[in-house]
Formats: sequence, structure tokens, C-alpha cells
Amino acid sequence: MTSQAIPGPILLLGAPGSGKGTQAKELVKLWGIPQISTGDLLRANVAKGTELGKAAKQIMQRGELVPDSLVEEMVAARLQQPDTVKGYILDGFPRTLGQAAWLDGRLAGQSGALPVVAVSIQVDYNQLLRRITGRRLCPVCQHIYNIYSQPPQRSGFCDVDGTRLVQRADDTVQVFTERMRAYWALTAPVVDHYRVMGRFTEVDGNQAVEAIAASIVAAVERLRVSS
Repeated sequence: MTSQAIPGPILLLGAPGSGKGTQAKELVKLWGIPQISTGDLLRANVAKGTELGKAAKQIMQRGELVPDSLVEEMVAARLQQPDTVKGYILDGFPRTLGQAAWLDGRLAGQSGALPVVAVSIQVDYNQLLRRITGRRLCPVCQHIYNIYSQPPQRSGFCDVDGTRLVQRADDTVQVFTERMRAYWALTAPVVDHYRVMGRFTEVDGNQAVEAIAASIVAAVERLRVSS
């Protein structure tokens, strides 16, 4: 699939540390389509003070989860913008079976609209663990190291300014384990939904950035042909 082809809506999946964010940026550049993140949509609506944003803010201030119906309204409004005509990268949506069914139904009702295809970036658990728990940050220049794959020249200190490196609070084994458990609990039903429909595949995330991007492009092309 070339950059001139129409990729349609793509749900990009990947566990914490899989490089999903990096790949989303690569695909946005390649295809010239937007990345649509529900987190970004929520923040934007709240910041702009839209009616949806006001409703979401009240819900979040009560410590409650924003309901599917409200998230779906935000997504629907975003999908009406002209930059989505060729397709878009979905990030964090659909997160539930209900959201997946809503999106499928919405696209099925649009003349000529392509269905969602889902691609998951697969990385070995131990590799993910090393990527996350091995991260070290310079609090001054913000340079990021990894004690396993990209260590500093002097252990524990930044190569640039000599500042002692720190580990972020959410880069511990315990937090990573909880994040993985939550990710799979949320993702599994959605993955099964698209797998049953023949619109799901996996790519190897243990490659160079460019190679992973090429694998995703090829995967989307295969899924478009079969769906």
C-alpha cells in the first residue's frame, strides 16, 4: 500500500512499551491521515469548553469514568472533519465491545466507508519489561536512557550534563505489571471482535522503527483485500 492509497480507519494496538506512539506518528506521516486519540479529544473538548467537554469535566471531577455515549459523540464530531476522508489512526478507541459495535455500525451506514481494521504490535513480555523498567531520565536536559539497551557512558549519570539520572515513578515492575493486566483486560474483547470478523492481525514489534512501519502497511493492505 503506497502513501497515495486510501488506508481507511485503522485501530493500532500495542502494550505499554511496544512503540505504538512512534508507529502512529510514522503512519500519520506516510499516509497524511490524522491520529485520533480519545485522551486528546477529551482534553481538547474540556479546554475549549464545548458542551461535550463541560459534561465530561463534571463526570471526571466526580471521579467517574466518562461513559461510552459521551466518548462516541466526541469521536463522531471528530470524524466529520475533512482530514479523516482518507482514513485515520485510532488510539484508545474503540476500547470496549460497545464502542466497537457503535463504530462498526456508524461506518456501515456511510456510503463507501471502509470498515475498521485492527493491527497489534507484538513485543515479547520480557522485552517490554526491560524497555519500561530500564528507562532512566535526566531531570535537567530530559534525555532518556535505558540501562539495558542505551546506557549512559557513566552508570547513573547523564552523558550531556553529568546530572544523576532518575527513574520515573511509573516505570517500576509493579506499575508495569498492573498496566499490562489492565491493557489485556480491556483489549482482549476488542481483539476477539475484530479477529472473528477477519479484520485483525499482528506484526512483529522487535524490529527497527522503519521495518515495523512497513509491516503495518503490508498488514493493512492484506486486511483490506480480505475484508
